[in-house]
Amino acid sequence: MELRFVTPELPRLDELDSEVLACSVWSDARPSHGLAGLCDWRLAGRIADLERQRLITGELGEVVLLPGKPKLTFDKILIFGAGPRADFGEEAFQSMVLLMLSTMESLSTRASVVELPGRHENLIAAERAADILLACAGRKPEHDVWTLVEDTDGRQRITQHMIEERRRVRRLF
Repeated sequence: MELRFVTPELPRLDELDSEVLACSVWSDARPSHGLAGLCDWRLAGRIADLERQRLITGELGEVVLLPGKPKLTFDKILIFGAGPRADFGEEAFQSMVLLMLSTMESLSTRASVVELPGRHENLIAAERAADILLACAGRKPEHDVWTLVEDTDGRQRITQHMIEERRRVRRLF
């Protein structure tokens, strides 16, 4: 899996050509923030309306598919429930990443724009999130490119971590 990066800004997201955009929402935090909040803004409050109607609950394991076009450049928006914010940890993160991977596989999506769960609030370190993502994706080789929605600091930390990991592996051989 190749990782690319984009900053969490609508003009930067508009420059991307990808079929799917994936983000997560909490079950106990309204309105949604992060990438879901940006999408909600562009969709004129559609996500918030669905949350008010309890059609999006944010419960762990929930998956909601919404159309992105014509307001966004993506055909599909996948919203994943992350459960209660206070219960979020590495186990929930890993289970969500596996769900994201399998959902995108079922849609035959090989390139996606993804905000990893909990990253917009730094509930999981960027380096650890990347390690778990790559370990999970290693079991599922159907994904070519994920463009991660990360701020500049997160991007730098993940990139540096990946460089150090490659050096460490090379030294072992």
